[in-house]
Amino acid sequence: MAVPSFPGPSPFAGPVPRPQRSTPVVLILVVVLVVFLSCSGILVALLLPAVQAAREAARRSQCTNNLKQLALAVHNYHDLYQCFPPAYIADEDGRPMHSWRVLLLPFLEERALYEQYNFDEPWDSPGNQALAGRMPAVYRCPSDAPPNASDTDYAMIVGPGTLFDGTTVTRFQDVMDGTSNTLLFVEVAGAEIHWMEPRDLDIQALSPQINNPAGPAIRSYHPGGLNAALCDGSVHFLSESIDPGVLQLLITIADGQPVGPF
Repeated sequence: MAVPSFPGPSPFAGPVPRPQRSTPVVLILVVVLVVFLSCSGILVALLLPAVQAAREAARRSQCTNNLKQLALAVHNYHDLYQCFPPAYIADEDGRPMHSWRVLLLPFLEERALYEQYNFDEPWDSPGNQALAGRMPAVYRCPSDAPPNASDTDYAMIVGPGTLFDGTTVTRFQDVMDGTSNTLLFVEVAGAEIHWMEPRDLDIQALSPQINNPAGPAIRSYHPGGLNAALCDGSVHFLSESIDPGVLQLLITIADGQPVGPF
């Protein structure tokens, strides 16, 4: 029986094709990782403003609570002494010696600190300065970062026609414009006022614009405006766009003019 013959390989035939290799698993993982990181970066970029806004809202809320505590302390002071605390206590020569912030300590659950303060010495005496770093947290806005350990973010507005004119004792009945239309405390971010220092905002040097970066001004770390406490104990957020005339009416206690919405 004849064995069939098969032709040998042609000298013109190409190389025998090899089976294709599959894509390495490592390469696939690298591609997946790159895509994941890219998506994560985009997601973080989208969420970050929302997270920052939520944090600022929480800080602003705590700032509001601080001012409510201060207003309540003033009301309790008034209940006891039948008058508002003076902006400062002066010596016989009229030199300011002590701030209202020290006078309010017993009404802020800080009686121990109050009793260590020496009213026979100026606020900046070595003995009193030893207490500088113990400023109650209620005197600092949470948005103040990094905070100074001894500077406050809240102040009164003092001077002629205000609740604290520096010459007379003021009572609730003296607020002829109404306690819901008269400012008690405002924010003073960046004013560098030591919490024990008998210094506040002078109405005669005050900028009529909220958050004005130049000169003495009612100013905060909050975008768009600031928190302010009224004599009735309520706290309102005053917009940067508030009419300067309305702001002036809120500062004075007996101008007899209607304030309107603010």
